[in-house]
Amino acid sequence: MKIKETVLAYIEKNNSYLMLLRNKKKHDINANKWIGVGGHLEKDETPEDALIREIKEETGLDVISYSKKGLIHFNYDDISELMHLYVVNDYKGELIECDEGTLKWIKKSDLFSLELWEGDKIFLKKLLNNEPYFELELNYLKDKLISYRFI
Repeated sequence: MKIKETVLAYIEKNNSYLMLLRNKKKHDINANKWIGVGGHLEKDETPEDALIREIKEETGLDVISYSKKGLIHFNYDDISELMHLYVVNDYKGELIECDEGTLKWIKKSDLFSLELWEGDKIFLKKLLNNEPYFELELNYLKDKLISYRFI
């Protein structure tokens, strides 16, 4: 089984995160879910390079500072994904329209009222509590979280 490597970032501003409602692509595993900003690593790209590139492509923003918060091992159906999780706390530039969905600043206190993946709720709680670096394994069957564990 091939492991895909991805990055996911939560960009902070005024006690909010920039969230992406995935509502523009036809075939999207994240369809109608709210997620952070990110994507796949390209050939010979480091996670940090992918983080900076993906944020620029999806939001128009230039990353100034960030911190790596975790590593998430996603297992769903016959796919394994290794996701590097970041919080971006400083950036410059103006938001652009994203071709993958609708970008919106969401108050941290309102995050759990959104349509989120069940596993995302687990690591978002850690981010909101500013907990130290962690590794988490999430096991899905179709779109249902069947188990998780901290590594």
